[in-house]
Amino acid sequence: MRKPALPFIFFTLVLDILGIGLVVPVLPKLIEQFLDGNVANTSHMYGLLVSVYALMQFLCAPVLGNLSDQFGRRPVILLSLLGSGLDYFLLAFAPSLTWFFVGRVIAGITGANFSAASAYIADVSPPEKRAANFGLVGAAFGLGFIIGPVLGGLLSTWDLRLPFIAAGVLTLLNWLYGCFVLPESLALENRRVFRFKNANPVGAFSSLRRHPLLLGLAVAFFVLSVAHQVYPSTWALYTGLRFNWTPKMIGWSLAAVGVCAALVQGGLTRTLIPKIGEHRAIILGVSVSTLTFIGYGLVPEGWMVYPLIAIGSLGGLATPALQALISQSVGADEQGGVQGAVTSLNSLAGIIGPFLATGLFGYFITTTPPVPGAAFFGAAALNMVGLTIAFMTMRQVLRAKKA
Repeated sequence: MRKPALPFIFFTLVLDILGIGLVVPVLPKLIEQFLDGNVANTSHMYGLLVSVYALMQFLCAPVLGNLSDQFGRRPVILLSLLGSGLDYFLLAFAPSLTWFFVGRVIAGITGANFSAASAYIADVSPPEKRAANFGLVGAAFGLGFIIGPVLGGLLSTWDLRLPFIAAGVLTLLNWLYGCFVLPESLALENRRVFRFKNANPVGAFSSLRRHPLLLGLAVAFFVLSVAHQVYPSTWALYTGLRFNWTPKMIGWSLAAVGVCAALVQGGLTRTLIPKIGEHRAIILGVSVSTLTFIGYGLVPEGWMVYPLIAIGSLGGLATPALQALISQSVGADEQGGVQGAVTSLNSLAGIIGPFLATGLFGYFITTTPPVPGAAFFGAAALNMVGLTIAFMTMRQVLRAKKA
């Protein structure tokens, strides 16, 4: 049997995030062309397209996760890659906004392969290495978020649709490569029959109730994910208003976030979490993240943001540690379903979080005195709620182990 292809999974996740990053600088301009340059209508339409993508991930992640529990991770990952690659070409040549919506629906469905990819990582990782290997997800996010906006910005100087063609070519090449190098990770004896009652968000979340400790960790993960949405939702608005940053300056700051995230979750997690354990990593990561949120809301000068980005990247220790504990709470035959539920929770956070963050930002910049950092203060409060839930659940886990 061939060795598990973790590098391939990592590159697949990079391409998933890269596709999101490509959209950031390019899609609004394309929509604006279809709407005759009306910026107000463009902003509303862009918000709808982003929500459609998150909604489809929310609905489809449990389906793909549970399908991978029956048929294996390999076919689900490869079919998702093929669909994603072809979808990029659909977006590249879409003649109308209707086709853009179709393309974003397909992108959300195929992007839900995060659940199967996460289950693959859980399959091939011994318990003591799961947190480190789940750090690959964060490293992929960092790398994809560096490459995506930069690549999209550069290629769009020639043609706004060229970034989609480039992403499609890369994804299809990765799919072809995976056909030869990606072995199956789920043993036949660990497979289970697909049941639709578990393969939808409501059913997936209900199934978590069978594992009370898992449910607590999943709720903590969701609350922390909602808090994290303050970054993509308000970063450009906040830094532009508070520090008069230009789009170019905002882009450099996002690249710095990506670099630090890749370094911490791709490197530090593999050495530090095994030494201090998942429980301490979660407490440390969320605590640092909370203080960083408060710092963003208080700093008076733009240059101070960069030290906070570096320090705040240590918050990236929490997510892979939390994912490791979640994966350890169930058997090998349920990894796909559980990872699908977790991916759906993350997508649900991607629907709810932006409304909360932008609502706080929009309201508190009109108060007397204005409080432009209110969204970050709200994120800090949510972080403390998530940490409290996680801490109480982890105490239960330790008690259960001692019993």
